[in-house]
Amino acid sequence: MSARRGAAALTAAAGWAVAAWLLWRTSVPSSVRLPRLDPHAFFGPAQLRAAASFSRVSGALWWGGTATELAALAVFARFGGRCARESAAGPVGTGMLLGMLGFALVWAVELPFGVAGLWWQRRHGIAHTGYLSYLFGDWAALGGEFVFLSFALAIVMGLARRLGRWWWAAAAPAFTALVVLFAFVGPYLLSTHRLGDASLAAAARRLEGRQGVGPVPVVVERVHDATSLPNAETSGLGPSRRIVLWDTLVDGRFGERELEVVVAHEIGHLAHEDIWRQVGWFALFAFPGTLLIGLATRRRGGMGEPAAVPLSLLVLVALQLAALPAQNAISRRIEAAADWSALDATRDPAAATTLFRRFVPTTLDEPSPGLLDYVFRESHPTIMQRLAMVRAWRSRRR
Repeated sequence: MSARRGAAALTAAAGWAVAAWLLWRTSVPSSVRLPRLDPHAFFGPAQLRAAASFSRVSGALWWGGTATELAALAVFARFGGRCARESAAGPVGTGMLLGMLGFALVWAVELPFGVAGLWWQRRHGIAHTGYLSYLFGDWAALGGEFVFLSFALAIVMGLARRLGRWWWAAAAPAFTALVVLFAFVGPYLLSTHRLGDASLAAAARRLEGRQGVGPVPVVVERVHDATSLPNAETSGLGPSRRIVLWDTLVDGRFGERELEVVVAHEIGHLAHEDIWRQVGWFALFAFPGTLLIGLATRRRGGMGEPAAVPLSLLVLVALQLAALPAQNAISRRIEAAADWSALDATRDPAAATTLFRRFVPTTLDEPSPGLLDYVFRESHPTIMQRLAMVRAWRSRRR
C-alpha cells in the first residue's frame, strides 16, 4: 500500500511539473537578455527620491499589516477553538461562525494600517477617498467577503464530513470552478461606459488584427473619485471579455501613442489567453494548498470539525504569503510577455519608453525596488526592466 501511495505521489508530482512547465512558457524569445540600465539616465534625482520615499513607507505599512495579521490569526488559532464548544449551530454552522469571527479579527487589526496607507496616499495625491468613506462606505463589499468566506467554509467542511481526509481532492476543483465563474461574471459587475475616443478605438481594432484577436469591447471605468492612479486590465472569458481602461488613464496625461501601447499590452493578454493561464496556475496551487491545510488541521479533528477552522485560517494566510514570491514571478512573466507583444504590434519603442518613464511621477513606483519588495510586492516587471525590454526589442529589430 505504501509503495502504491509513493507511486501515486510521484505521478501527481510529475503531472504538476509538466503542467507548470506548459503554463510557464512565454512568447518572449528565449534568447532575449535584458541590458542593465541606470535609473539616473531616465529619471531626475527628485523623482527618484520621491518614489523611494513613498515606497519605503508603503512597504513598511504592508509588512506591518502582514505581520499583525499573522500574529492575530496565531492567537485565534490557539484560543478560537474554545468558542466551538459554546455554539449550538451545528458543526458546519459553528465553523462558518468561527470563520466570520476570524475574518472580523483580521479586518480590525489591519484597519489602522489601512487608514495609515490611505493617509500616505492622500498626502501624495494618489488616493481621493475620504476617511469616513473608507471606514463606512464599503460595507457591501465587506459583506460580500463575509458571505464568500462562509460559503467557502461550508464547501470545505461539507466535503470533509463526507470524504474525510480526501476532501482536498474535491475542494481544489470546486474552487477552480468558482474562479472560472467569477472570471466570466466579473466584467458584468463593473460600472463602465464605451470608450469615447474614436481614434483610440480605431487603433484598438487595428491592433487586434495584428495580434490575431477578434473584436473585443474597450470600455472605461470611472475611478477618479477614488484614485489618480492610471491602470488598465483585461477581464472576462468568452462573450464577457473586455479591455477596461480606467478613466485616470484617458484623462489627458498620456498621449495617443502611449495609450496605444497600453491597449496593445491588454490585447496581448487576450492573444495569450492569460486569464485561462491564471486559472491554470490557481488550480496548480490549489491542490497542494488544500492538501497542506488538510494535513495541518488533522490534530484538530480535520476540516470537518469546527475546532479546526481557526487553525486553517492561519495556515491559509501563511501559505499565501509563502507562495507570494512564486505567484509574483509568474505574474511578472505574464506581464513581460504582454509588453513584448505590445512592442511587436505597435512597433513604437519610443512611445513605450515615454509611457514607462511617465509611470514614475504618476504612480510613484520605484524604478528599481529593493530585493524584498521586488520578491513579495512586485506583480509586474519593474520600470527599469520594462525599459530594458524596450531596449532589447529595439536591438533585435536592428
